[in-house]
Amino acid sequence: MRLDSCCVTGRLLSLVAMVGLLLLLGACTQTSHLFSVTRPPDRLVDRQQQAIVSRMRAIAEPDLRDNLNSGLPAVRVSLADQTNKIAKFKRGLVLRTLADPWDGLSTIERAGLLAAGAAESGVEGLPAVIDILEGSMERTGTPFAPLTFPVTLAREDLLGFLMEVLEDAYQDREHALRHLSPQDREWLFTQARPLVEQFSPQITPPVQFSDAEAAAKYATLLMQQVDYASLITAAQRLARLGNRKFLQQLDIVFHNRTPIAHSIPGITGDVLLAQQTPYGLLLVGGRGPNTYDLEKGAALIIDLGGNDTYRGFIGASANSDLGNSIVIDLSGNDTYQPAPLGLATGRGGIGIVIDHGGNDTYHLAPGSGGVGLAGLGILYDGEGQDIYEGSRFTQGAAFGGFGLLVDRAGDDRYTSFGYALGFGAPLGVGAVIDASGNDSYECGGRYPSAYNAADAPEAQPHETTYQYDCFGLGTGSGLRVFSKNPAQRALSLAGGWGLLIDLDGNDRYRSANFSQGHGYFFGLGVKLDLNGDDDHQAARYGHGTAAHFGVGLIVDYQGKDRYGSKGPFYNGGAAWDGSVALAIDGGMTSDFYDLPASTGLGMGDLGGWGLFIEEGGADQYAASRGLGHGADTSIGAFFDLDGRDDYSSVPPATQGSHPERLNRKVYIENPGSLFIDR
Repeated sequence: MRLDSCCVTGRLLSLVAMVGLLLLLGACTQTSHLFSVTRPPDRLVDRQQQAIVSRMRAIAEPDLRDNLNSGLPAVRVSLADQTNKIAKFKRGLVLRTLADPWDGLSTIERAGLLAAGAAESGVEGLPAVIDILEGSMERTGTPFAPLTFPVTLAREDLLGFLMEVLEDAYQDREHALRHLSPQDREWLFTQARPLVEQFSPQITPPVQFSDAEAAAKYATLLMQQVDYASLITAAQRLARLGNRKFLQQLDIVFHNRTPIAHSIPGITGDVLLAQQTPYGLLLVGGRGPNTYDLEKGAALIIDLGGNDTYRGFIGASANSDLGNSIVIDLSGNDTYQPAPLGLATGRGGIGIVIDHGGNDTYHLAPGSGGVGLAGLGILYDGEGQDIYEGSRFTQGAAFGGFGLLVDRAGDDRYTSFGYALGFGAPLGVGAVIDASGNDSYECGGRYPSAYNAADAPEAQPHETTYQYDCFGLGTGSGLRVFSKNPAQRALSLAGGWGLLIDLDGNDRYRSANFSQGHGYFFGLGVKLDLNGDDDHQAARYGHGTAAHFGVGLIVDYQGKDRYGSKGPFYNGGAAWDGSVALAIDGGMTSDFYDLPASTGLGMGDLGGWGLFIEEGGADQYAASRGLGHGADTSIGAFFDLDGRDDYSSVPPATQGSHPERLNRKVYIENPGSLFIDR
């Protein structure tokens, strides 16, 4: 694995040289405020010691084999055979997990923990995050030698370095798209917006069938005519410009520079450099407040400070000619108001926004906030208490690309209506990684669920029985064409990878249907919470679930946690229709599973493999039914491995078909159902 960073020796030489130059300048320049930011570690943070899936395998798998020896082999054989399931571009990681759930889920967890450690190391870890997550989806960048950061305070050298990086990234993009005709290149760019605005996980012809045709063409063009490896390389090159030591040098050099005299359309406040380049506009903004109205976008903006306002295309392309765009803001309480597909959006190229400090507010239009559409979009926020207000397809979302949102510190608030907060559509990797803080995540409340017609036809919006869809907070989804016509079904697209990781803090999660580690139609959904006393509130298909050959995983590693759901079905390790789902709560603290309106925990139906594992603590359970139930040639298993637990709020099965579940008991209801409390 390539970890795209300078060697320790190079960093030390750079620091020594910079200090020497400051002394030669007689301390006439103010020390950069970026020096106050925590120094990045010399290597990536290792989170692998927290891995729990393989450890749980060693405990649970022998019990599965011993107690379900007639049902388990048949389910495993059925899951491994996907030859008759029609979907284009199935991902190898999903197929491997269906064939061997424990092995695949262990691999997925390890990749997530590696990415978490890389993100925790700061902006310098972004190239490694790209490597890890894209590599897990069988996409790697073209090998390249990163340019050496200049060890100087000479303005010409620093600007020359910037121009070289922009040139190399430009060439990477041109190489990536070289097989596309001008018409196809423009079509990929313009078709991204209707994809964002109209994407639906399931289409029943003739309704919206043209959308399925367009999505299939989009995915096929990407797979057959785009050299995606070169786009990965371009993103890694450009992400290195967020390096804090390099930005400190720029900050020092431009500190006392006189603002330019002429005005720039759409820009207010001090501008210290404005230069048209072959790749687009290059700007350096001053330390005071600036306003950037970017109707045509820009190749590179570096703002040295102040409470700034950004509008339009911010680290995003306004047209197919401007392929790459990056915005870097060093500090200040900033406000971002992008156009649709207009902030940290890679649309047939690379879009990056890096905000190092301040309490920032992001008003995110559809398709913005770390979104990849036949490209890579990355939003990184370093310090501060931030607000991310989204609509749909925002905050770490991708179709045919890579969308990433990393927030390193602060008590942050994330909201969206759907298809967001770690959402991987076909051929996409969408991820949110929050390193620290007491954070709040909300998704839903806008898109009515199709289940309303059958479950609550008289219910009105905002009534408790009315259901909304989310498809977020770590959800991977395909595009399923539901039809008896083989030609129509052939346009179905397998899902991508949606990932949500929160490393630390007492966090609050609120979401509607299909969320919090959910995989739909060959999609992979993962939610990992590494530490803190958390509140996980979901709805139908929440907390590590999967449907239609998907894979879902949720792990909460530590803390006193609460799980709730509006229901009415499937929470906590529930797998439907040939899927794999695993829900684990680690640690020995006491947790509360408040699910009286929903089913769970550890359920399988219609050929699914669904497991729930609670590692320990005096836990309390309330669920309408479930707790280790497999139906219709499925495996459903429940494990509570330690502690004196309360099952008083779990009703007996219908017609008293099994005795009350108690501590230290094993119960086998049928060849696919297993309940174990140790």
